[in-house]
Amino acid sequence: MQARECATRRSGFGLSTGARGRRAVTRAVRAPELNTTRSNEIFTAAQDILPGGVNSPVRAFKSVGGGPIVFERVKDAYAFDVDGNKYVDYVGSWGPAICGHANERVNAKLKAQIDKGTSFGAPCELENILGQMVIDRVPSVEMVRFCNSGTEACLSALRVMRAYTGRDKIIKFEGCYHGHADPFLVKAGSGVITLGLPDSPGVPAAATATTLCATYNNLEEVKALFEANKGEIAGVILEPVVGNSGFIVPDKEFLQGLRDVCTAEGAVLCFDEVMTGFRIAKGCAQEHWGVTPDLTTMGKVIGGGMPVGAYGGKREIMDVVAPAGPMYQAGTLSGNPLAMVAGIETLSILGEPGQYEKLDKITKRLIEGILKAGRDNGHAVCGGHISGMFGFFFTEGPVKNFTDAAKSDTAKFGRWHRAMLEEGVYLAPSQFEAGFTSLAHTEEDIDATIAAAQRAMARI
Repeated sequence: MQARECATRRSGFGLSTGARGRRAVTRAVRAPELNTTRSNEIFTAAQDILPGGVNSPVRAFKSVGGGPIVFERVKDAYAFDVDGNKYVDYVGSWGPAICGHANERVNAKLKAQIDKGTSFGAPCELENILGQMVIDRVPSVEMVRFCNSGTEACLSALRVMRAYTGRDKIIKFEGCYHGHADPFLVKAGSGVITLGLPDSPGVPAAATATTLCATYNNLEEVKALFEANKGEIAGVILEPVVGNSGFIVPDKEFLQGLRDVCTAEGAVLCFDEVMTGFRIAKGCAQEHWGVTPDLTTMGKVIGGGMPVGAYGGKREIMDVVAPAGPMYQAGTLSGNPLAMVAGIETLSILGEPGQYEKLDKITKRLIEGILKAGRDNGHAVCGGHISGMFGFFFTEGPVKNFTDAAKSDTAKFGRWHRAMLEEGVYLAPSQFEAGFTSLAHTEEDIDATIAAAQRAMARI
């Protein structure tokens, strides 16, 4: 009913004025019918079972309106919901599905491993194999520890920074999200932004008292924090390409400046590559930018769709981790064989010639097509991509940090998101989330998405 009412209101001709003063006459297109009856029923029932009806906040569609889409299955570049609708999927399980959903090669390895056991709680050779693959590819990693999530990897890396330096304070950046551990929920990104929560109740003041915040892409603020907290800062953690305030690219000089100041101050530089790791380059964002941190956190792609996390870095730093050193961290399911085999096969596929070039080609076409659709219909838009990661904002731009991102027209994004669902395209339900392509996306998928974006931009 909602889709039909929107279509009626938007029928006819519309006149819009672009941010640069350009006038664009667009013919509004009637929205296709989108049946979400069963999705609505399931979500309604879920709200009596799960907090807010979901197990991760952004899934609730709070910032885009309407009820969430309930998936039944996924395959390749597509998602299928419980009402029988098919979508071209640009969320990819929030990044892990870089080879496509339910990839046949990955699935075959998983099925074979299930017969051998899903969890050992003991060492297995698969940990060595995946660990060596990570060490061989990631410039900063000489030793690696597997865990079970990106949050766990980041909170462990934080503990390592403190244990190694003997200092307590850390610097993070406004709008960067490093999981939901207490010290990181200060001006965080992702779901915290989407829900309009500046921080989180339940986090004691003492937990964030040693967390210092700076503006992304502002090196002078970082230098000032080091000067004001001389000899007290254990390290700096950041997303080397922001994906949790939308897609924000760093200045190369900013990253190199962080490297230089951390070296000078005896602090640890940590790249949170949970999102960018193995997605934007074979050796992660640090290879792409040519800047090597001391520690790296990883997740998503490294587990090929299975729950996984990892952190690694210089041997002398990782030697503080138990049982080699005194810093304790453990996990019952850490290094479980299912995650290891899925990760091994995923990284093997990504290691084949031309894979990242393919991701870059299709993603470039996609984002350029979306931006053109917006401008053709008089909307202020900006955005970009690196390899298989992309994003755009409903604002003139440029977007260099969270303050810039916050200028986006989130209400318009919500209307566009719904319009794209009606066109059969599934995008992250938040203006402040990056999008992802996969090796399974075809040129035809990109063509269809760009055409859908034109129709959707005309309707909003």
